[in-house]
Amino acid sequence: MEFELSRLDRPQSAAQKRDFHPGDRIFGTVLMLPAYSLLILLVAMALFLLHGAWPSIQKFGWEFVVSSTWDPVREVFGALPVIYGTIVSSSIAVLIAAPVSIGAALFLTELAPRRVSGFVGHLIEMLAAIPSVVYGLWGIFVLAPWLRGTVEPVLARFFGFLPLFQGPPYGVGMLAAGLILAIMIMPTMASISREVFHSVPRVQREAALALGATRWEMIRLAVLSGTKSGVFGAVILGLGRALGETMAVTMVIGNRSHISASLFAPAQTMASAIANEYAEATSDIHLSALVGVGLTLFVVTFVINSIARIFVWRTSLKWSAK
Repeated sequence: MEFELSRLDRPQSAAQKRDFHPGDRIFGTVLMLPAYSLLILLVAMALFLLHGAWPSIQKFGWEFVVSSTWDPVREVFGALPVIYGTIVSSSIAVLIAAPVSIGAALFLTELAPRRVSGFVGHLIEMLAAIPSVVYGLWGIFVLAPWLRGTVEPVLARFFGFLPLFQGPPYGVGMLAAGLILAIMIMPTMASISREVFHSVPRVQREAALALGATRWEMIRLAVLSGTKSGVFGAVILGLGRALGETMAVTMVIGNRSHISASLFAPAQTMASAIANEYAEATSDIHLSALVGVGLTLFVVTFVINSIARIFVWRTSLKWSAK
């Protein structure tokens, strides 16, 4: 007991005094407010979407996400066609963008000279600053005519036996939307992959080379082997952005609420359906159905981005521990 009292009677250190300084507490509280306000804003958005979608949830239940009928005249709404269009267009974008983005990130971090790496990396990041409506205009006037006149006829000629490449070449459709999304998510995936590759310690590369590994073996064993989770996180983060893209996709996908196996056929995504119909919706149940689509998109995007952040964080933590 005397020992404990003697410890309490000791003079406090400078660090302990700073912990009880009123200015530190005020500063911490000021910084805490923006963090909690963002969390409150996220919860408020979720509650708003849930409140707006509740009438359609009560009326249609699970039929809302498994039905393929979207008929505003009869007030029958099923979100399966727009969910299908969102998943397929985003999957096409990831399949195209992932190899290109990872390859570009590897080249810039492992092979390119420092000046070239910095310059090209800056140009790649600038692609993310281009407004989506500009991508949409380019898609309408350049990409869609090229697909209609060159790419889709060739795909139909050589791969027409597959359901994916059957039907008339419209130019606008699922394939055009996937290509536009691929171009738009490449900067995100390439930038995050570069940061993940940069997190690998230099001694790891030098050790592989010292043991007689070639440049490719060094990249495969020392860089790619330990950054799989981070690269996967970058891909999933790009997928999250592709799921929520609106304007560019709306301008080139054709906007038809229909499920088709052909990539040439027009389709519709969750974001494009909201953008096209929200201003023209007249009935309450139509508005509620569109908000329900927004709620579905919100949940899917939130889950995918959370998974991506976890994978990137795990990779950075792994190399920091090493």
